[in-house]
Amino acid sequence: MAYLTVTPILALDVPSKASALEIVRTLSDRCTFYKVGSELFTAEGPDMVRAIRDEGRDVFLDLKFHDIPQTVRAAVTSAARLGVRLVTVHASGGRAMLEAAALGAAASVTTEGGRCKVLAVSVLTSLDAAALGDAWGRRDMDVETEVVRLAGLARDAGLDGLVCSALEARVVRQEFGSDLELLLPGIRLAGDPAHDQSRVATPSAAAEAGATYIVVGRSVTGAADPREAMSRVRAELQNARRAGI
Repeated sequence: MAYLTVTPILALDVPSKASALEIVRTLSDRCTFYKVGSELFTAEGPDMVRAIRDEGRDVFLDLKFHDIPQTVRAAVTSAARLGVRLVTVHASGGRAMLEAAALGAAASVTTEGGRCKVLAVSVLTSLDAAALGDAWGRRDMDVETEVVRLAGLARDAGLDGLVCSALEARVVRQEFGSDLELLLPGIRLAGDPAHDQSRVATPSAAAEAGATYIVVGRSVTGAADPREAMSRVRAELQNARRAGI
């Protein structure tokens, strides 16, 4: 299924603007899209997004909003006005919240006239079936079934895409085709440790599963040569696309 152009996103899971911008500037032309998550945004706030945008790079704001519909709608609108390209909300927030998020994105455009896309987080990649069952108070939880169910909810609510692991991406693609963009986190280069993730994949496996975007972190930021590591990620994606054509 590696027929899509897959966009790599680098996670800036660092505690300060200085650390983040050092990574952005070190990678330079090797990466054009960055994830700002809870740690960095809590430390630096909206100015962090603006600083990355000032470097000419795109931003994925991964704050996983999960609140009452009006609050989420306002938060997504604010994110769009900052110029972010992607923002996340939890699919488990329910249809009314997801519809509000879609309306929030539609109510504003990014600083360059584009629309901020809203992606629904299905099941966190740190969870396996047992942990998911604990969270929902059930012993018979199946991760793939839950991801597909939440994908349908996101699609019906008018969202742009879904966040899931590569292990579920293929069945989501089979079920929904091109209705949803798929963002796959937990991406590691072959041989790298999984750390705190339970459901991980290589860039090529993610591409073959039907990813639109992948998020890679410590495989690049923790590498001895981050530029070379980022080049390996991009090369894997290009090879997977060629192999799928």
